[in-house]
Amino acid sequence: MPAYDRSAAYAQPVLRILDARTGEPVPAAPARRGLTRVEARACGPDPTALRVLLTADLLVRALELGGTPVWATLAAPHRPADLRPAATTLSIRPFEDAHDVTPGLGERQTLHVTSETPDACGGGPVVWVAPVEWTEEAMGGQGTDAAGHAPESTLSPASESAPDRAPEPTAQPPAHPALLVLLSDPAALRLALLSVPRAEPVRLDSGVLEEAAGRLARWRRAVSGWARQPSRPVPDEVRARLRSAWEDDLDLPGVLQVLRDVESAPELPDGARFETYVYADRLLALDLARDLGSPA
Repeated sequence: MPAYDRSAAYAQPVLRILDARTGEPVPAAPARRGLTRVEARACGPDPTALRVLLTADLLVRALELGGTPVWATLAAPHRPADLRPAATTLSIRPFEDAHDVTPGLGERQTLHVTSETPDACGGGPVVWVAPVEWTEEAMGGQGTDAAGHAPESTLSPASESAPDRAPEPTAQPPAHPALLVLLSDPAALRLALLSVPRAEPVRLDSGVLEEAAGRLARWRRAVSGWARQPSRPVPDEVRARLRSAWEDDLDLPGVLQVLRDVESAPELPDGARFETYVYADRLLALDLARDLGSPA
């Protein structure tokens, strides 16, 4: 691992994100103890919308780890009732409805997380999220477009014709036909989405999800084994690298790279590996300690 200045591990965290309006990095929280609102703007129940909510969830977690109070809201004009259960399945914490709230007392800044153009958002920095594409045929033989949205002909269960039910308005986009497949292993989907930089499109298929599921299973087995050894603190150098990654425009692939390095570093005691993975999981929410107590 690289050389390290001990004081960096305990320096005051300053999370900076790239504002899509200006192309410049800005503090995610202008005042550390000032209330920051994170507003996710999602258009419909599809993989891209889930990536938007996941990014907002990670931003909330990162700010909270730095001691900033956060208020998470959701602006979803289409089918929010379908989007919320899918988000919960993906271990995304609940968001309040943005249409039912007014500015909070002491609110210093609103961060908008969206896959739309920055001009579609209100005032405040914009965290832009690239689309997700499911590259295989979805259930029922339906394909998807390049942005991961369902084709117009796809019907959700709520919009299928029935004698006593009028069809939903055409302005309501249908639920994505691949959501059931994608959410069959939500932790693997979460890891697959975390593995790609936020500004780059994600291309998902069964192979990508299987690879993520395999890596997650390996890490969970390793964490379970490391937990049997005497505990050791997270090394200062490792803590600094983790925080440097997530404070740099929420670089989640960088965080995952630190975990890979810790997994293979020969000089680290297993107790320190365990504490490192548990510490990072406060942000990642991959349930890495799920297998604790399982047979070796």
